[in-house]
Amino acid sequence: MDLKLKPFDFAQAAARAGLTPTGQPLATAKPVGGTSFADAMSQAMKGVSAAQNEAGRLQREVQLDNPTVSLEETMVAMQKAQIGFQATLQVRNRLVSAYSEIMNMQV
Repeated sequence: MDLKLKPFDFAQAAARAGLTPTGQPLATAKPVGGTSFADAMSQAMKGVSAAQNEAGRLQREVQLDNPTVSLEETMVAMQKAQIGFQATLQVRNRLVSAYSEIMNMQV
């Protein structure tokens, strides 16, 4: 195994961190958080939906005896979709619980 080390480029590392070479923030730097919680949750929901759609498609293909789709592949896709759905459900339950706690706080 041939391992070659590249010289460290401080300016490039600073730019990736959103800083100028002097350590000042770039004017076009994104906020530290990146995306909002709503955007992250929306992306997660779209991912779960896509996994469920793919599992459904694979199920149909297995039922139609498509030789290019294996039962193992279908079962794994179904499990991934189920785990994604369960995780989403838990996040929803935690959000509802937190909302209820906040609403029940006395001011």
